[in-house]
Amino acid sequence: MKIALLVPNFAKMDGGARTAELQAEEWTKQGHYVAVFTFNTDIEPKGYDVFVMGMPKSLFWQRVYRLLFPLDIFKAIKWLPKLKKFDKTVVHLYPLTWFASLAKRFYKVKYTFWYHGIPGPQFFPHFYEKLYDTMDILFTKYTVQNVDRAVSVGKYGRKELKRYTGVDSEVVYNEIDTDRFKPGLDGSVLRKKYNLGDDPIILSVGAIRPLKGAHLLMEAFNIVRQSIPNAKLIIVGRHDYGYYSKELDSHLNDSIIITGFVPDEELPYYYAAADIYASCSSWEIHNRPVLEAQACGNPLVAFDIEPFQEEVDENGILVPMGNIKEFARACVSKINQVRQKM
Repeated sequence: MKIALLVPNFAKMDGGARTAELQAEEWTKQGHYVAVFTFNTDIEPKGYDVFVMGMPKSLFWQRVYRLLFPLDIFKAIKWLPKLKKFDKTVVHLYPLTWFASLAKRFYKVKYTFWYHGIPGPQFFPHFYEKLYDTMDILFTKYTVQNVDRAVSVGKYGRKELKRYTGVDSEVVYNEIDTDRFKPGLDGSVLRKKYNLGDDPIILSVGAIRPLKGAHLLMEAFNIVRQSIPNAKLIIVGRHDYGYYSKELDSHLNDSIIITGFVPDEELPYYYAAADIYASCSSWEIHNRPVLEAQACGNPLVAFDIEPFQEEVDENGILVPMGNIKEFARACVSKINQVRQKM
């Protein structure tokens, strides 16, 4: 079978791209011909082809371009006919749903949409962000109406996709590599790198954006330090919104480390170095770092949102949304439990 994977940003720092990369590798091993069509990539393909269609370099203009992609007639003329030879497309995110929808209409190519979630406009502080998000939802809805199969990466995602588009989907959870993410790894190199000694560490992994709640986590962490003065907070993730990153910078101190993007192959050692994992995210669909942290044996503290109810195991604590003091108390409790076992 010939499979076309359509991923806007086939890059290591993108969660949807990580799923697509694993799919490309698996289907290639099964003997299928796989080709990835993307605007941008930094992933080295393993036995499959990657076709880079290009996009603006500026992050701002990338977002504008993605939103208005259906107007790029020249790119459609160049790239859409190449999908004619494939048996099916598997698409991760708008705007490449546009190409898959057209390939289904004109060439009868089977169309699968893999839904990773779209946070609602209410999660963004600025009008232009709310407008962009609203348009993203509307264009996604328009371009997935003729799918042959829809997949969501969680039960909450299934409900969200249905609410946004009217399209029902099956649930296929993201998988993690338990050969890499497992208990017993040596985190001493990371502790040495950041000169942390034996200090208790709270770890959080995810893109630096308002809805991920890094500002709330930092607020809770300051309360944690009243009980555990030598505690440290490490936040791992790429910076997506400049204004938000600047806001966080103003609250940094010697006890808080924001690493920026960390290569996937290094992540297991961050979990190994940490005492607990924490997330103040107000929205998720299916959070891969939570699964990675639990696979490495980290106790977890997170807000009680529906996706985390699917993921967090019996060793974790879910705190009422927005209750910073209770969140901090839960972190202190989990750190003390870990330390007592050491």
